[in-house]
Amino acid sequence: MVTHSSKTKARNYFGTDGIRGKVGVWPINAEFILKLGWAVGKVLARQGYGKVLIGKDTRISGYMFESVLEAGLSSAGIDIHLLGPMPTPAIAYLTRTLRASAGIVISASHNPYYDNGIKFFSASGTKLPDEVEAEIEAQLEQTMTTVDSAHLGKAVRVVDAPGRYIEFCKSTVSSETNLNGLKIVVDCANGAAYHIAPNVLRELGADVVEIGVEPNGLNINLNCGATHPATLQKQVLEEKADLGIALDGDGDRVMMVDHEGHLLDGDELIYIIAKHRKEQGTLKGGVVGTVMSNMGLEHALQNLEIPFVRVAVGDRHIIAELKRRQWCFGAEPSGHVICSDAVTTGDGIITALQVLSAMRSKNQSLAEIKSGLHKYPQVLVNVKVPAICDLTTKPRIQAALKTIEKKLGNSGRVLLRCSGTEPLIRVMVEGEDAKEINQLAHQLAAVVEEEFTL
Repeated sequence: MVTHSSKTKARNYFGTDGIRGKVGVWPINAEFILKLGWAVGKVLARQGYGKVLIGKDTRISGYMFESVLEAGLSSAGIDIHLLGPMPTPAIAYLTRTLRASAGIVISASHNPYYDNGIKFFSASGTKLPDEVEAEIEAQLEQTMTTVDSAHLGKAVRVVDAPGRYIEFCKSTVSSETNLNGLKIVVDCANGAAYHIAPNVLRELGADVVEIGVEPNGLNINLNCGATHPATLQKQVLEEKADLGIALDGDGDRVMMVDHEGHLLDGDELIYIIAKHRKEQGTLKGGVVGTVMSNMGLEHALQNLEIPFVRVAVGDRHIIAELKRRQWCFGAEPSGHVICSDAVTTGDGIITALQVLSAMRSKNQSLAEIKSGLHKYPQVLVNVKVPAICDLTTKPRIQAALKTIEKKLGNSGRVLLRCSGTEPLIRVMVEGEDAKEINQLAHQLAAVVEEEFTL
């Protein structure tokens, strides 16, 4: 199976999740982001006057991009409300509640500090519609101008943004839910949630041990957070904590660790949430996963008579499918979990709270409440390639793929897909026998590599 995004190909700047790249390398430089702010402002001005929120994570380049976006928007006559460091989902929430025309997030999510990116939320807190992105791209081709001085946009700082969001997070679980007696280690990845997540947990009664809460602009996601959970696993065992929570740099994905140090990814977290909602009688529809979701999740949900469907990788695709089916829950193994009855995008803090609420309701530990899901061994191999191409036009690769699929039969899966952000072919093989699938994954990866070196 190969997935492609025609939407990405049709865009000069926007990818599947905004614009992202290395700082200083076009288009992630001050000159382009200045004009991007202006272009967004011009498009919004045509739709009627309104303010725009700007939030960011903790990477050092955020200061620069915040300033130039502010200047660009102001030159188009748009007022700006600056939120400072805030999780991506918080910006989506505040865009709605502060009645802004749009929200802008300056973040490269789980990437290292030397990357950055810009993504947008509509007035309703969802990703921008394709037609608005297209209009912004068209505006970028025009010469930048400045409105009359009397009509320049003004900028103010929203000083109570963290408090507003903390209260919202707590409101997503029952008022009877408390975390009294739970010792929780929370790793904020030296990112945008460093001043939010520990306070949410403390205010709900938990004994909180916090790590990854000393951002210096360069240490975001550095050997910590959801992309490097070993740090949290070690700390949970050392502290003899009940569990651990790891967020990524912008707070939209989460991993959790039980008291034995075992890691729970997005598949396991959505299983816990969906299972609990099913037991409560409040589950609407089923669960949306991706082509990367483990077969074990699919089978566990089937055993609970919960419908499950797969879409292409990316939370954008999950959200679109949830909306189409009028369901509420979806997830990627990477920790993007969507609880659309509470929020419009992935939210690491709120996902963790849903899991904690289920634990408290059933009076079970994290290790106990995940029972019923048995994940299949899964091997992922990345193959660097000179350029991405349509793999269906490569006969040798397709022949090797079919051979492995036939060998696995109904007891496994094989997936070939192109990375949406890097020149990589991702090879994934899943099955019952760990040794066999490891061999098959590297066998297929070798064929892919040979094909691109011929």
